[in-house]
Amino acid sequence: MINQEVKGTLAKLLATENLTVEHRKVSTAYFDVEKRVLCLPIWKSASSTVYDLLVGHEVGHALYTPSDDLKGISKPFVNVLEDARIERKMKAKFPGLTKSFYRGYQHLHERDFFNVQNNDLSRLKLIDRINLHFKIGTYALIPFADGEQQYVDLVEEAETFSDCIDAARVIYDYEKQKRKEEQESK
Repeated sequence: MINQEVKGTLAKLLATENLTVEHRKVSTAYFDVEKRVLCLPIWKSASSTVYDLLVGHEVGHALYTPSDDLKGISKPFVNVLEDARIERKMKAKFPGLTKSFYRGYQHLHERDFFNVQNNDLSRLKLIDRINLHFKIGTYALIPFADGEQQYVDLVEEAETFSDCIDAARVIYDYEKQKRKEEQESK
């Protein structure tokens, strides 16, 4: 059993603020940027390392994700890119978390948390493959079509939240154009 009090204290220490930390029966962890609430799921089989990953990830949002307007771009697209950016920043700020991220994602992948086993990943949308690449790319070879690596690189190079919004817009437009071409070819 995970010591909820310890994980809550860890979150507050890493965030350097007195966040509200809640433990609930939810499908995944999340952080409410405006209310400053970090919610951790109550999972029966997750390891302490997975909770360290979740805490590290959500604290990354506490430290680096502003409550800025998304300027009309799809929130899920921005979130995928922001997840990659904040995890890079957390690993740089707290090098000890690197191993927790690595092992935590390994644990989640082994339990098929991302539902990738026995699925043709090449059929997923680009944004979903980018998400998987940055989370479990070490454990699962995520396929990208010719010309798509430039979008992965765009995510890798995003330093600011504004960069994430700009990259999300580019990827969204690419996906939209691709869907249009597929519909026209039918």
